[in-house]
Amino acid sequence: MSHTEFMTPLIRALGRVEYTPTFEQMQALTVARGADSPDEFWLLEHPPVFTLGQAGLESHLLHATQIPLVHTDRGGQITYHGPGQVVIYMLLDLKRRGMMVKEWVRRIEEAIILTLRDYGLQTERHEGAPGIYIANDTQAHAGAKIAALGLKVKNGCTYHGLSLNVAMDLSPFLQINPCGYAGLETVDMRTMGVEATQDTQDEVARVLTNYLTEQWQMP
Repeated sequence: MSHTEFMTPLIRALGRVEYTPTFEQMQALTVARGADSPDEFWLLEHPPVFTLGQAGLESHLLHATQIPLVHTDRGGQITYHGPGQVVIYMLLDLKRRGMMVKEWVRRIEEAIILTLRDYGLQTERHEGAPGIYIANDTQAHAGAKIAALGLKVKNGCTYHGLSLNVAMDLSPFLQINPCGYAGLETVDMRTMGVEATQDTQDEVARVLTNYLTEQWQMP
């Protein structure tokens, strides 16, 4: 396999899939990777689920709920996945690419910022709090979180990824301290005035995947 082929991730559109078997598949693929294994982006959506990072505290789940809570091995605290959210898992060989995880996190955030800019939304990073937030110079919902990310690195390879809220039932976020921050407002693109249909969600996933691919291929 050529260097150029290594630089172009395989794109898998999985549709709506349960969290736990998808998590187990990511782990298995990462363990089985060899020198010639392709990098992959998995585009998907989950049924309602709370996930808790490796060092996460269950106390950040504030209320008893019918939504399942799954312990996982990514970084970060607690978050929610559900219909109306674009999830992209990135199974990548960072060591082969010669990239540090901190740099890849920065590039993931840049891809999300560029995607949301295409839909007229101004967003920003917050130092020490991975994810993307509504810019403070935006009048409505300034500082609210619209995208989350969490990764796991094993043997120089990364899995897990990002979630971008498009058009969700946001009420489950009120049952948690999102990413461990009490009182953090969570919004979606629809809240911010973007017309959001299923076609919009599919389009957002494509746009974001294109930006992620560009960020992965950049020197």
